Amino acid sequence: MSVPAAYIVVILIWSTTPLGIQWSGVEVGYEFGVALRMIIGLFALLVIARLWKLAVPWDNTARRVYLSSGLSLFLAMSFVYWAAQYIPSGWIAVIFGLSPVLTSVFATLILRENAFTPGRILGMTMGLCGLAVVFVEGLNISTAALSGVAAVTFSAVSQSLGAVVIRKLKPRMHAISITIGSLIVSIPLFIANAFYSSDWPTAWPMQSVMAIVYLAVFGTAMGFPLYYYLLKNVRVERVALITLITPITALLLGAAINDEVIGSQVWLGTALILGGLAIYEYGKYLPFKKKWQIRWNQRPL
Repeated sequence: MSVPAAYIVVILIWSTTPLGIQWSGVEVGYEFGVALRMIIGLFALLVIARLWKLAVPWDNTARRVYLSSGLSLFLAMSFVYWAAQYIPSGWIAVIFGLSPVLTSVFATLILRENAFTPGRILGMTMGLCGLAVVFVEGLNISTAALSGVAAVTFSAVSQSLGAVVIRKLKPRMHAISITIGSLIVSIPLFIANAFYSSDWPTAWPMQSVMAIVYLAVFGTAMGFPLYYYLLKNVRVERVALITLITPITALLLGAAINDEVIGSQVWLGTALILGGLAIYEYGKYLPFKKKWQIRWNQRPL
C-alpha cells in the first residue's frame, strides 16, 4: 500500500476507534474487551504473515522493538479503555490531538532532531490551554470524568513515547512483524489484567461483540501495521498530525451515532488544541522563526 493510501486508512480507523472502544466494554468489561481484541487481532495477523510468508525475527534489535512497542501498547490501550467508561468517545480523539506536540518533545529529548521556535512554543501553549479547558469540563461533570481525561492524557504520552523509541531503534522488519511481536509481548499483560481486575462477563451484547471484532480486524490487524508502516516511512511528527483531523470526525460520530452531547467548552478546547497544532506545525513559516531557536546538539547518542 502506498504511503498516502495508508495515511487515509489510518485516519478513517482512528476516527471510529474511540466509539468502538466505548461500545466494546458495555457489559463485557473494558479489561476483557481490550484483551479479546488483541487476541483476535494477533490470530488475524498470524494468518496474514503465514500467507505472505513474512518472518518475525527475534534478534536483539527485534526484541527491543517488540518490548518497547508492546509495553507502550499495553499502557496506552489499558488507560484509554478504562477512561472510555467515564468520558464521551469524542473526547478521546480530542486529547490524543496533543500527540504531535508530545511526540516532538520526546523526539527532541531522545532523537535530538527538532528545533523549538517561538511559533512552535506558541502552538504548544495553545494546545496545552485546550487540554486545560477539557480538564475543566471534566471537573464540571464529575470526578470520574476528570480521572478519565487524565487517563487518556497518560495514554497519549505512552503512545507518543513509544513511537519515538521505535523510530530510534530503526526497525527493518515488516510492519506486520512489528505488530505481531508487540502483541506477543503485550497480550499476556492484557490477559493478566483482565482476570485480576474483573469477573468473567455474564453477558455478551451483540453491539459489544461487533465492536470488539471491528477493533480487532481494523483497529489492530490493519491499523497497527499501517501505523508502524507510517512510522518507518514518515517522520513521527507527520504521523502524529493525523490527529488534526480525527478529533473533529470522532466528535461528530459520537454525537450522531451515540447521542453524545458535546458542550461548547469541549468545542473550545478542541479548537485551541487543533489551532495550536496547526501553529506548531507551520510556525516555521512565521517571520520571527530565525530569531530564537532552542536546538539540541546534533551529535549521535
